[in-house]
Parts: sequence; C-alpha cells; structure tokens
Amino acid sequence: MVLSWLGFAFSLVFLITVAHWSLWLAMFGAAVVLGLFTVSPGNLAGAVAGVLADPSVMLLGLAVSIIPLVGGALERTGRMDSLVNNMRIPRRAFVAVSPALLGMLPMPGGALLSAPLVERAGGAPADLRAAANVWFRHALLLVYPLSASLITAAKLAGLEVWQVLPYQLPAFGLTVLLGYVFFLRHFAGEMERKGLFSLGGLLVPLGILFVAPALDFAFKQLPALPVSELATVIGVSVSLTLAVWRRMDVRQLGRMVAQGKPWRFGLIVIGMFAYLEVFRASGAAQLIADLHLSPQALCVGIALLLGLATGREQAPASIVIPIFLAAYGVMTPWAFAVTYFAVYIGFVMSPVHPCVTVSAEYAGTTLAGLLKRMFVPSVLALGAVLGASYLVL
Repeated sequence: MVLSWLGFAFSLVFLITVAHWSLWLAMFGAAVVLGLFTVSPGNLAGAVAGVLADPSVMLLGLAVSIIPLVGGALERTGRMDSLVNNMRIPRRAFVAVSPALLGMLPMPGGALLSAPLVERAGGAPADLRAAANVWFRHALLLVYPLSASLITAAKLAGLEVWQVLPYQLPAFGLTVLLGYVFFLRHFAGEMERKGLFSLGGLLVPLGILFVAPALDFAFKQLPALPVSELATVIGVSVSLTLAVWRRMDVRQLGRMVAQGKPWRFGLIVIGMFAYLEVFRASGAAQLIADLHLSPQALCVGIALLLGLATGREQAPASIVIPIFLAAYGVMTPWAFAVTYFAVYIGFVMSPVHPCVTVSAEYAGTTLAGLLKRMFVPSVLALGAVLGASYLVL
C-alpha cells in the first residue's frame, strides 16, 4: 500500500514537472515511474504493449497527429488569412470568432497567430485584447468534435465524443456569455475593411475546416465500421488533402511535417492511455477510491487544481477520470461535462499555459493584468460548475 501511494505521488510530481516541456514524455515517464513502484517489469511492459497493440488507440493517435497539419496547411497556403479577411462581421464578433477559428487548429504557439487578429480589430485596452484572445481562442474546444483533448478525454471515460457534445453545450454557452459581458461589450466602434469581399475566399477554407467533423460523424453511423476512430482518420485525412491540393507540393508538405513535428500530438494520446493502463494495474485507483472523496471534490476541486498546475487539459483528465471510474464505476456524460469544464477553467487561467503568457506579451500588457481581467468570469464559471455538480453528480 505504501509503495502504491509513493509511486502515485512520484508519478504525479514527474508528470506535472515534465509536462511544462514535453507532455508526451511526461505521460510515458509518469507511467514508468508508477509502474516501477507498483507492478513487476513484465506487467509494466505488458500494459504498455497492450496499448500499442490497441488499434483504436493507435488510430486515434494518428488522427490527432494529422489535425495540426490541417492548420499548418491553411496557414502556409494563405487560406486562413483569406478566411479572416473575408469575415465581414462587426468588431465584437470578429474579436470572438477569429481566435475561436484558429483555436480549432492545434498549432504550437497558436495564440501568436490569433493575437495579431485581435490587435487588428483594436477598440479596447491592451489587457482586454489579451484576455479576449485567450478566452475565445479556447471556447470552441468545449464543443469542437475534433478537439484532441475532448476526443481523448471522452475515450478515457468510455464515452464517444458525439455522445458528450450535447452535455458540453451549457458550459460553452456560459463561456460565450461571460466572454461577452466581461470582454466583448467593451470593444467599441467599427473595423476598417480592406480589399474586396470574396465569397470563395470565405467558403473554401470554412469547407476544409468542417469537412473533417462532417465525415467523422457520417462514417461513425456505419454499422460495419470495424473501429470508430477510423472515421476520424478518414475525416482529417480528407481535410488535409483538400488543404494542400494544388497549393503545396510533396517537398513543402515534408518541410511542414518536419518543422511542426505533429507526431508529438499522437504520442500524447498513446502516453495517456499507457498511464491509464499502468494506473489500473497498479492498484492505486482502488486506494484513492477508498478515500471516499466526494464527486464534487474530485471532479471540480482536484480537476481545477490540476488544470492550474499543468496549464494543460490532457494531463488532468488522464488523472481525474481514472480515479472517478475506480471510485464510482461509470462516468456519465454529465459527470464528464462537469469534470472537463473544471479542468478547462484551470487550464485557461493557468500562468503556465503558454497562450496566457504570449497573449499578454504580444498585447503589451502584464501577466497580472491579463489574469486580473479573467479572474471574475473564471470564478463565476467555477461557481456555476460547482453548483451544477451538486445537481448531476
């Protein structure tokens, strides 16, 4: 029992520390640390081998590796600029929509792509511009069916991403409402328009963005599909093909892959499931379940703290969800929604979240000023999810 507790504690310290530099390495390393304390080397190797032999996990890792390439291709071919330039919408809507669209594409340093758009919009002080960029850049990740963190967390919980989406809508609606009240309504005036409007410049990149989730949903309705994650791979592959078609040759695509290192995202997925399997084999889950933590303490309190500590969504989910399953057996979609939103609030407010720091720097404000702007809406969101937890958990 003592070794199990020590192994779990050391694995968390390793995960939280190393995650600041490399999340996939943190996940695999934490699995090894936990396994060395709690299971035999043979069982540790068997747990990891089982994950590597699981086609659903490997296909999910492949899909998650392709997703950032779609974003990179849209950016390099100028289609993302075309999309933004042809969004003829009011300033307030532009400040919300443009970071949200770029947030759908998980690219390293992505906040530095959306920050110039918010700066282009203008109409508000620097701390407000930075806060709006962070807040809305991540809002769609609550409901976007190709969000890597949402897909992976749902799978960890034994749920399908399309199954949990309706339960994510209240959190998304609250996020947008709070974003409007505390940020958008302070943006005044109209934006300057440059160039002529191009319907194709608007619809083509939008079509490339949305064909992937549309195909993912459609193929998952087929009863003969052997592994559901195959639908996701097909969807994102078609999206990537359309993004590069007649705009990038093989050499350019190869350079983009080499520079972006998209396999890191797939390794994160595989590492999460490796940690989950070792966690299950270690017996630590049952020890934690025997503590009789309330679901509110686990799904809101611990989830929030881990989101703050790591500045990530995947790492907290990979810890909280297995503990919940060990303690309560099954995670309902409502329990998942509460947990995911609590992690999300901590993640968005975390000082170690790269988007937070780079947004403050780009806008020319301080980190303290940015966090101060986001503090009240985050506390209100936390109060709402805590209250909801007593109704649904």
